[in-house]
Amino acid sequence: MGRILKAIFVIIGALIGAGFASGQEIYIFFYQYGIKGILGILISSVLLALVSYKVLYICKESKTTNYKSFLKTMIKQEKLLEIFNTIMNLFILMTFYIMIAGFGAYFEQQFKIPSFIGSSVLAGICYLVFLKDVSGLIKVSQYIVPLLIGSLLFIGISVVDIRNILEISKYVLENTSWNWLIDSILYGSYNTILLIPVLIAVRNLVYNKKDQKITAICVMILVILLSMIVFLVLTRIDVDIKNLEMPAVYVVSKTSNIFEYIYGFIILSSILTTSISLGISLLENVANTPKKYRQYAILVCVSAVLISNIGFSNLVNLLYPVFGYIGLIQIIKIFTWKNST
Repeated sequence: MGRILKAIFVIIGALIGAGFASGQEIYIFFYQYGIKGILGILISSVLLALVSYKVLYICKESKTTNYKSFLKTMIKQEKLLEIFNTIMNLFILMTFYIMIAGFGAYFEQQFKIPSFIGSSVLAGICYLVFLKDVSGLIKVSQYIVPLLIGSLLFIGISVVDIRNILEISKYVLENTSWNWLIDSILYGSYNTILLIPVLIAVRNLVYNKKDQKITAICVMILVILLSMIVFLVLTRIDVDIKNLEMPAVYVVSKTSNIFEYIYGFIILSSILTTSISLGISLLENVANTPKKYRQYAILVCVSAVLISNIGFSNLVNLLYPVFGYIGLIQIIKIFTWKNST
């Protein structure tokens, strides 16, 4: 069971990044649709669970060792494989940039410290952990993610008022658009892009069908639970949510100083675990020698600090929906996969 827990913590650590814990992702893809957004959370969580199980199964059957070899099991044309692999690497890199920007945005919003400084600190930490490879990712996740989950549960119990959900239902019932369903699928879709390299990294921890099913189900339950907590936290916002870089942080900071510090830990630790998982996934896929691995690690971290100046919420709004559509292609390939060996 210890192996499964380690895998679950690494997976959750990858999924709960800056966009999630800050409330930006939950607002963009779910909260603005109110009650329908809650149904969207359920749909996207089930999608993530199904993809998680199938990817772990494919890894075992095809003996996958990295993301490119995983893609080879689904894409037989060499040129198409290279194009798709490049697109996926770019998405992982862009999401890493978003995490770095989110770290800087938190310090700027909460402490008025220039975002450049916060982004530089995280980039430096990431570089040091990158040098430890996958073992560093597993060690960081197994200690930080349980604390992250516990802290989010504590915040949910202390801050959330379930009655606020009734306020949302008033305007959502009048909205007959299907955008909520599209966004819920896109949310699950783009998350699978960053999730698959992480699943490949933990494949040796969950190597039989029973372990794979338990892992997928636990991930689904935790994603639903944690998403609902952030969703309900947003119901406490008393200003225009569109003007906030980190809406969930705003709510908690208005409650009490203790809760603000706890949520600060949640934000920063979630950003850290996701950044590390993204960076290691990317580096293992593009670097074929230890020397290149170190060189790319420096390049990725330095460029992340420079790109972070674009702004956290701008990056989330611009990039995530676009890559959501790209991720749909990959999901279709995964669900139609057949072992050819």
